[in-house]
Amino acid sequence: MKRIFFTFVVAVMASVTANAQLLYKISGNGLNTPSYIVGTYHLAPASYVDSIPGARVALETAEQVCGELSMDEMSSLEGTQKVMAAMMLPDGQSLKDVLSEEEFAKLDAFMADVMGVGLSNPMVGAQLGKMTPMAIATQLQLLQYMKMTPGFNPNALIDSYFQTEASKNGKPVIGFETMDFQISVLYKGRSIERQKVQLMCMIDNREYELMMMKTLTEAYFAQDIAKLLEVTEEKLGNKCDSTPEEDEALIYGRNADWAEKMPAIMGDKSTLFVVGAAHLPGERGVLELLKKKGYAVEAVK
Repeated sequence: MKRIFFTFVVAVMASVTANAQLLYKISGNGLNTPSYIVGTYHLAPASYVDSIPGARVALETAEQVCGELSMDEMSSLEGTQKVMAAMMLPDGQSLKDVLSEEEFAKLDAFMADVMGVGLSNPMVGAQLGKMTPMAIATQLQLLQYMKMTPGFNPNALIDSYFQTEASKNGKPVIGFETMDFQISVLYKGRSIERQKVQLMCMIDNREYELMMMKTLTEAYFAQDIAKLLEVTEEKLGNKCDSTPEEDEALIYGRNADWAEKMPAIMGDKSTLFVVGAAHLPGERGVLELLKKKGYAVEAVK
């Protein structure tokens, strides 16, 4: 887990099998020209696109790019303000108010270990102490990943690469979802009490969480979406597990919604769809849902 990032990628890529893939062609069922769908990973660098066979050709061929959300909306001043507001507790509240004394002490020690300074520091407390438990957990997960992968650049990731390149070349960029919808799912879909439970689960199961992050990362760089599915569906059998309702809101319900929208989008213009790789596999994954609608879905080798 302490290997330098690029060495890590090379080592994993050496194990990529002939059956591994992240890019798929969608054709048939009345489409005049094929469309494509590629799976991304929010911690993968933009440079990894060169390791996905056919990705650049698909980007050049497609008339437009469709992501989970339009990056223009997310990066706009209004979008940024909405996200920042959603990450904060209600006015007048802080993590010290919503966490027990023991929970706050655990979080303070955890942050001190990850960041070198904890919430007990007045400056840190003023800046981060008003975040929701979900928001602080997300930030700490990112910081842990950055700590174990020197060279990681959060401003040059594959998630935004395809949209950025499409925009540079004058191609339309659209999104399945709006910023308001994503905020409702990612930040407001769970009560503060549930967020507290999940924050404490991350802290209490640190080694397991780091192992899972490492396994997910390895699975993605091995382009093994079956392994990604296996890891994302793994359960501990306790309150730390995501509930069926949470899985439905975050993954399966969105998969179904996207699969319903894709025929009209592809019928209008040949499209490169760019979504998180965990949304692709499985009986309720986007690939299988498209097949059930009569499309031919083929891995691009």
